[in-house]
Amino acid sequence: MQGIIRLAALAAALALAGCASFSPDGGMGAVADITGHTTGKEVASVRGDDDAERVRAATRRLLARPLSADAAVQVALFNNKGLQAAYNALALSEADMVEASLPPNPTFSLMRISGDGALEAERQVAGDILALATLPLRSEIARERFRQAQLKAALATLRLAAEVRRAHVRAVAANELVALLVEAQSAAEATAKLAAKLGETGALNRLDQAREQVFYAETTAELATARRAAGSARERLIRLMGLWGDDLAFRLPDRLPALPRRPLSQPFVEADAVGHRIDLQIARLELTALAASLQLTDATRFVTLLDLAGLDRKTVEPDGRVIRERGYDVQFQIPIFDGGEVRVRQAAESYNIAFNRLTERAVTVRSEARDAYRSYRAAFDIAGHYAREVLPLRRIISEEMQLRYSSMQVDIFALLLEARQRLASRRAAIDAVRDFFLAEAELSAAVNGGGTGGEDTTQQTASALAPGND
Repeated sequence: MQGIIRLAALAAALALAGCASFSPDGGMGAVADITGHTTGKEVASVRGDDDAERVRAATRRLLARPLSADAAVQVALFNNKGLQAAYNALALSEADMVEASLPPNPTFSLMRISGDGALEAERQVAGDILALATLPLRSEIARERFRQAQLKAALATLRLAAEVRRAHVRAVAANELVALLVEAQSAAEATAKLAAKLGETGALNRLDQAREQVFYAETTAELATARRAAGSARERLIRLMGLWGDDLAFRLPDRLPALPRRPLSQPFVEADAVGHRIDLQIARLELTALAASLQLTDATRFVTLLDLAGLDRKTVEPDGRVIRERGYDVQFQIPIFDGGEVRVRQAAESYNIAFNRLTERAVTVRSEARDAYRSYRAAFDIAGHYAREVLPLRRIISEEMQLRYSSMQVDIFALLLEARQRLASRRAAIDAVRDFFLAEAELSAAVNGGGTGGEDTTQQTASALAPGND
């Protein structure tokens, strides 16, 4: 009995030595390290009034000037409540890890029976020896789960940053298109009025009058549609940044940034994606946790219950004699019907599922990276083609048409036709620049994580495989 108690005490001491404790930042340090290399932005878990005031002051400073894409990302990382909920889930996962690292609490029971001058008292201390023996492996599984939670919080951060960049690009491009259509509507209105006056003098037939008037009407409808789209794009950006109230009066730039002088060169884009993608790292940790769960299940396949209790009984007889008894009580299950084969088979197949999904994810990540880089290069070439070739040529044509109109070599309607064609080219150029910056955001997401296609499809099954959850 004394040997068993000493063995249990030694196991408890070793378990206590390996107990995890709460980190000062709730696990946010790892999140900041992972996301900082990609976004270059600060992350903050708002846990009190001081944090809220600091974030509020930083948000005011960022919104005081025209909001760039980088500033929009930082505002979103500070204020998006869905992201803050992900950070709360990380803190909850840390609490689960600390709980899983603690040894099982012993059970104390007292019993006292008296009658007819006799008295019987019993004290009992019971503990789960199996849970204590498997505590190191359980703690390691819990630590793997916590590391997964840190990566998931980082992935949520990168996804939000990527979505904000896309929304910012679309909002600025929509405003730029509105400004272009306002200019076009003004010119179309003047042309329609001129056509009406020429029609009154008989210098212009009804067909040509109708053409000019319908162009003005269509441009007006397109402007209304563009304004509606710009408003929706702005509201999308507002939602992602988590803003409301007075903060809604922020200003956006008038136009998208200029194209970079040269595109990014990533000859090892597949290897970079496989090495950096956070969803792949989460899947790898899931596989590690399931391997540990399989090992734990295999080790406890025959014995799923092993309780040890120390007994101390005192009996007082009616004649005053005192009888003291000490001993122990061991409870365990006999694997007659269930030898643990079902649990082992379940754990093994769950591991195989995770392995195959990890392999599938790796193949998908490689394909996504290649496709994103091809789209990025194509978008850069198209936008550059408009900037270097199409728009300069359109400018030359416009200048030449103005000269010919001044020398009366062409009429006003030829000049207006060329203006419409130039308008179409400028709209296409805006769309091309927008598509380039969207492709740039997609490329970053495909390499580092944060894209819409980077969902973590790994089944979270290890918790169901641990002993006691059968």
